Amino acid sequence: MKVAIVYNEAFHWIEDEYSTSAPKDLNFEPYFEIYHSDPIAEYDSIAENLRKLGYDAYILNITDDIDVFLKDFKKNKPDVIFNFVEIYRENAELESGFAGIYELLRVPYTGATPMALATCQSKYLTKGILSSMGINTPKFIYFKEPQKIYKHNLNYPIIVKPSLEDASVGIDVGAVAIDYKQLKKRIDYIFAEFKQPVLIEEYIPGREFNVAVLGDKRPKVLPISEIDFSSMPDHLHNIVSFQAKWDPMHEAYHKTIPICPAIMPNKIEAEAHDIALKAFKAMGCRDYARIDMRLSRDNKLYVLEVNPNPDLTEDAGFMRSMACAGYSYKRSLKTILEFAIKRGKTMPK
Repeated sequence: MKVAIVYNEAFHWIEDEYSTSAPKDLNFEPYFEIYHSDPIAEYDSIAENLRKLGYDAYILNITDDIDVFLKDFKKNKPDVIFNFVEIYRENAELESGFAGIYELLRVPYTGATPMALATCQSKYLTKGILSSMGINTPKFIYFKEPQKIYKHNLNYPIIVKPSLEDASVGIDVGAVAIDYKQLKKRIDYIFAEFKQPVLIEEYIPGREFNVAVLGDKRPKVLPISEIDFSSMPDHLHNIVSFQAKWDPMHEAYHKTIPICPAIMPNKIEAEAHDIALKAFKAMGCRDYARIDMRLSRDNKLYVLEVNPNPDLTEDAGFMRSMACAGYSYKRSLKTILEFAIKRGKTMPK
């Protein structure tokens, strides 16, 4: 069984983006180790783990060039694709288009379909679908273009998001506005920087949960992980910002501590399971996804995001839930890959 692990890392920015070392003048105490991160090595590790399981696995970096993929596909004829393409030509919206190529080639692949990827990419559309299912999301307003005055009836604080990005892109430590002056400045910044519609929504104070779902025809909820904000300093809002996810040199990265399994009342846990499965199915997810939720101070759950194809590196949030459920890293990768292999056996040629 030949497995192509397909991803997209444009070499001209990898070195600057991922080469990090701890400076001596940090004004906070790091919680996590600061180390040189190498995304290519992470894909190599996935391939090596799959080879140990008996698969003929290799990695393919498309480097923003569709011809690289098509030439490799013609040459190597992979039986199945482990899909890690999240962006193409610096455009996150093209993630779904690349999955569409797999569909046209009639090759099985892991993770969400083009429709699910495109739907989840739109925060506005996602909120509309979830709301129609009776699932709570924070109150919001959507602005398609810049305005002189941004009228709204939301309660402050308000969080401002580009409507078509993922991985917390555009949601940095300055994304929360506490008054109209900050709100307008932030909305104008998103329009200028990202050139796409802007979504603003009420910030929900409370606990934040990552609810991982695994499966295709019969999905199941894995142990829930919580983001612990108890160490977050007063000058930073309790959000999982871009810096909190990806910047080991920023204080927010070290003050968002994952706890898995999360401790919560049985009733809340059961409700989170039910909401996660409904959201997973409503958005057309398959194989693996992560549904991010907030539990308000009056014990109401709100879905913040539905994330198909979340990060599968060994220390990432989804794999943390897999490990808590008793899956080794190799078994986790095999489980996800087998969903695609099984679909391939019934795929029309």
